[in-house]
Amino acid sequence: MDPSTMLGPIDLLAPVIEYIILVLVVANMATRHREHQQHLDQADNGVDELTRYRPHVASNVALLLATFYFLTTDYHGGIVLGVLVIGMFISDFFEFEARQVELRNDRDLETPKASIVASGVVFLYAFYLSVFFVVEPAWRLIF
Repeated sequence: MDPSTMLGPIDLLAPVIEYIILVLVVANMATRHREHQQHLDQADNGVDELTRYRPHVASNVALLLATFYFLTTDYHGGIVLGVLVIGMFISDFFEFEARQVELRNDRDLETPKASIVASGVVFLYAFYLSVFFVVEPAWRLIF
């Protein structure tokens, strides 16, 4: 069996998966911002515990699944992007827990700095993968 067709009809996404991932990264960044705004609103309203923002959780899962699919089409880029996305996913988890601790200790909620940096790195790499065709002629001359 040809490994490039192991997912059947889903393999039709292979030519555009880099662009799909770039859109998912941007959507993830937008939902991260909205989640932080929701947490600030919840803290102002005096809740005991913060709740997760479901669209952000969904965008994390979609980005993770798209990255794993990308791993089947481009091994090197998929592994690098996979490590970056998993790092972003883990930082999101711990940033949420840090906001919970700040809320319990009656402190002001900080911005999720680690998640923002991690998503910025993921965005830069996804952008590089998406627009590599622009720099590819010069890249081929050098290497």
